[in-house]
Amino acid sequence: MGVMEVGQKLVALCQQGKNLEALDTLYDTDVLSVEAMAMPEMPVRMKGVAALRKKSEWWPANNEVHGGGARGPFPNGDRFAVIYTFDVTPKSGPTAGQRAQMEEVGLYTVKGGKIVKEEFFYGMG
Repeated sequence: MGVMEVGQKLVALCQQGKNLEALDTLYDTDVLSVEAMAMPEMPVRMKGVAALRKKSEWWPANNEVHGGGARGPFPNGDRFAVIYTFDVTPKSGPTAGQRAQMEEVGLYTVKGGKIVKEEFFYGMG
C-alpha cells in the first residue's frame, strides 16, 4: 500500500472506532510512537505494537468518550498527517469530571506499506 492508501484506511478505521484493528493491520510491529509530553501512565516514546495497544486500551478506560473525529489524510512524501478531535471527560486526575474538547495532529511515517512512526502534536495549555 502507498502512503495515501494507508492514510485513508487509518482515517476510516478511526472514524469507525476501530483503532485496535488499525494497529493490527496498518502498523509495523516495531512502530515508534512519540507523544508531545509524558504522562504518569505513559512515556513520551513507546515502541512496538504491543505498547501502542496498551495505550489505545488505556484511553477509553480512563476517559468517558462522548465523541470525536478524524480528518485527512494530508500526504507529503513518505508521511501523512491526520487531524483528530475529541470530546471527553477524564475519569481521574486533576481534570476528572470536567468535560473538554481537544484537538491534535498525528504525523505518520510509512515504509513498506506500514506505519513505522507516529508523532502527536497538541496544545499543552
